[in-house]
Amino acid sequence: MQPDRQSSQRAPGTASRFEAVRALTEALATPLSDADATVQSMPDASPAKWHLAHTTWFFETFVLRDHVPGYTLFDERYPFLFNSYYEAEGARHARHRRGMVTRPTLAEVLDYRRAVNEAVAGAIDTLPPAALELIELGCHHEQQHQELFVTDILHLFSENPCEPAIHTPERKQPVAMPGPIGWIEHDGGIQEIGHDGAGFAFDCEGPRHRVLLSPHAIADRTVTNGEWAAFIADGGYADARHWLADGWAWVKAEGIGAPLYWEKAGDGWTRFGLDGRRPVDPAAPVTHVSFYEADAYASWAGARLPTEAEWEVAAATADPASGNQMDAATAVEPRPSSGGPAFIGDVWEWTGSAYRPYPGFRAAEGAVGEYNGKFMSGQFVLRGGSCATPRGHLRTSYRNFFYPHQRWQFTGVRLAKDLPIC
Repeated sequence: MQPDRQSSQRAPGTASRFEAVRALTEALATPLSDADATVQSMPDASPAKWHLAHTTWFFETFVLRDHVPGYTLFDERYPFLFNSYYEAEGARHARHRRGMVTRPTLAEVLDYRRAVNEAVAGAIDTLPPAALELIELGCHHEQQHQELFVTDILHLFSENPCEPAIHTPERKQPVAMPGPIGWIEHDGGIQEIGHDGAGFAFDCEGPRHRVLLSPHAIADRTVTNGEWAAFIADGGYADARHWLADGWAWVKAEGIGAPLYWEKAGDGWTRFGLDGRRPVDPAAPVTHVSFYEADAYASWAGARLPTEAEWEVAAATADPASGNQMDAATAVEPRPSSGGPAFIGDVWEWTGSAYRPYPGFRAAEGAVGEYNGKFMSGQFVLRGGSCATPRGHLRTSYRNFFYPHQRWQFTGVRLAKDLPIC
């Protein structure tokens, strides 16, 4: 097979990105035992071993199997075990039972990764442009799983009564509380949002289209732990006036009284993190809150959640590579604001917008077309990335989405409010 000239020119950059992304995933797994990597703490989370294998299955299936003549699968059982939700790829192991797969072992899954890495590296110079695009998609897909890897392991370790630290705690320096929230005002009018077509984006980020905004203001930072503690102290979790009906039912049914991983300690609060249980930093952004909690807090604060269009317009000039994002396999966590409007990193920010297609959206053909479109029901959009988002993965048009009760991700709150229409 003769290499395509355009493909050959793109291959070196694609190869280096592929290598870096794959290496970070394996670094995240380094502190884990085989048992750590096998157990599943809840149906929403997946075992670390599954993340390692599923991201490898993606490259083996859509790049090697489909674009490398004569390629032989590493193990014919793996497509059933490590497919996630691709109906076009056939039957698969039930998501809620992934933690029952004790074999292959972690070591065998790492062998699988090495074999696929070597096969991709050996073929990359001869791959057609379509296959290189799939490698790029696969790298972004794996970065999504790197964030899930971190948050799923955090949830798993929180279920251990010993609450072990995944990473060695670092000495923390006290930080002053940020000042009062400032407001970025916008006159409204017709604006454009959505990906502009330059560079990589997921299909749900487009097409770029016009939206009509009313006059509004959006907060220049996210809500802090200290501000959230005031909400708790004021009876925020016990006052039905601030809650949506579904949210109030969820609070009562689940006994919710604080963000996930918080525990009362004397007059203050502690939280469980990748570095074990530590005192809550009142200056840091609050995290691990659901949409229901975010909406209730906004009501209590006399504000509302921003729409995703308001958020994207406000963040249009923000640098997607800035802020507190994941650069290495360490105890990532949200950090206190360092001043100035901060839209990127720390916590995914709930918006009041339902996750629905943009005007003109069309899912791609084939299995990869199942990537986003079929999930556009019953979920809400989050923006901005988090401390567990790998740097280089984000765009200001990036649309994350979760169900309103979910909070095991690094999710937080930015407020907005309406302004008078002049």
